[in-house]
Amino acid sequence: MNGSGKTFYQAQEFANLAGVTVRTLHHYDRLALLKPARTESGYRMYRERDLERLEQIVALKFIGVPLKRIRSLLDGDAGELRDVLRMQRRLLEGKRLLLDNAIGVIKEAEAGIEAGKRPDSALLKKIIEVIAMQNNTDWMMKYYSDDGKAKVDARRRLWSPELQERVSKEWADLFRDVEAALDEDPAGPRAQALVARWKKLMEAFTGGDPDITQGVKNLYADRANWPGDAQEKMGAYNNPKVWDFMRQAMKSAPAV
Repeated sequence: MNGSGKTFYQAQEFANLAGVTVRTLHHYDRLALLKPARTESGYRMYRERDLERLEQIVALKFIGVPLKRIRSLLDGDAGELRDVLRMQRRLLEGKRLLLDNAIGVIKEAEAGIEAGKRPDSALLKKIIEVIAMQNNTDWMMKYYSDDGKAKVDARRRLWSPELQERVSKEWADLFRDVEAALDEDPAGPRAQALVARWKKLMEAFTGGDPDITQGVKNLYADRANWPGDAQEKMGAYNNPKVWDFMRQAMKSAPAV
């Protein structure tokens, strides 16, 4: 490396050269991501060619590709790697869009102040909502597959604070109406009308996509482990009778 002419490097030398820790090298070895040669005594010895492999691993990890996926990408065909890079690009583009929206709203507030006006509460609230949309969705991404993550971020482009406010009101109205119908027959027309509204709201987010739908199911199945602020916001939707009623009503819905 760097013209040194040296053929092998011990783990600490290689770690220093590559800018990673020995623990990281050991971890990548256990995952079969980066397999060094071994001496008769079992010591790890790294070759110069291992540096290129390590740089590829670090680059893919940096842009958000899970370590478990990286091995198959590096050892597989170029087409799979291309597809994953495309997904990661779309994820980043989705985040950029949200940040651009936030920057635009903040610029609007700045322009108003420069013109001698104080930003009204509605504008400041919008700044909070735009930034919160980014923060509120980041933690949720662990529940989606790689394909699901890319698709969710693509749909973010259609989502705005105004749309979020409208959809939130529709969900609140729906939960209120379900609570008022708990004594109804789950197979009856009133319950089935509620099922139709429920499915319509779900599809507004998922677009009917199975990868997004599965991610949403994974998300709600793990409600007990949501962050505290997310659980607090969902407090109004935690009535177990509502969820039980809707499960029964959906089971009673005629097959399509």
